[in-house]
Amino acid sequence: MIDTHAHIYLEEFKADREAMLERCRQQGVEKILMPNIDSSTIDDLLELESKNPAVCVPMMGLHPCYVKKGFEKDLYLVEEWLSKKKFCAVGEIGTDLYWDKSLWPEQQEAFEVQLNFAKKFKLPVSIHSRESTEEALGFIEKLQDGKLAGVFHCYSGTLAQAERAIKLGFHLGIGGVATFKKGELDDLLKVTDLKHIVLETDSPYLAPVPFRGKRNEPSYLQYVVEKIANVKHVSIEEVKRQTTQNAITIFNL
Repeated sequence: MIDTHAHIYLEEFKADREAMLERCRQQGVEKILMPNIDSSTIDDLLELESKNPAVCVPMMGLHPCYVKKGFEKDLYLVEEWLSKKKFCAVGEIGTDLYWDKSLWPEQQEAFEVQLNFAKKFKLPVSIHSRESTEEALGFIEKLQDGKLAGVFHCYSGTLAQAERAIKLGFHLGIGGVATFKKGELDDLLKVTDLKHIVLETDSPYLAPVPFRGKRNEPSYLQYVVEKIANVKHVSIEEVKRQTTQNAITIFNL
């Protein structure tokens, strides 16, 4: 399995990071893709990659919730890193209308700039679109020239929006929310072909049932796989095989 979205470099894993990585190995999680958040997380992100290069694969980007006044400095840093080192994606980037709407114009500008970084460096993107799937899709539709691809991470839009995302060449990131009673992803999963889905945890957030409310970690990916297999009436092996192949293709692993 490949966890396509996990912030395992954060403080929440400081006490038991090596033990957590060992649990991942035991559960068959072979790669963990790590989206950046902002300039303050780059050192920890790259240090974890250097210690576990075969497993931990970094992305580079500025998260929409961390777009502040003067965000241009962060974007210069993102571009500088993308120009001098290999990353699997530009991420985590996007839009967020859940937490703070006051910097919406800045968020939009940062998103557009980073989508253009993805084109420039020929990389996929990992898109955050909480409460703003429609807005994020609008940006992709405006800028898509055949060179944009990637994942709508923690997909939470409608079925119609999912179909638009797929038509635009994007995949849907499915994680712990799929196991929640009110996650409301069952109908989407039933009709969406596995070839359009990748697995993720968003660790340390959004742990699946039966760990909901606790710290999430990539070894819990198994519970997401079981849920998808159950809803789609396919084998666990088939979910693992197809989603792993999707991740390898999208992120050029």
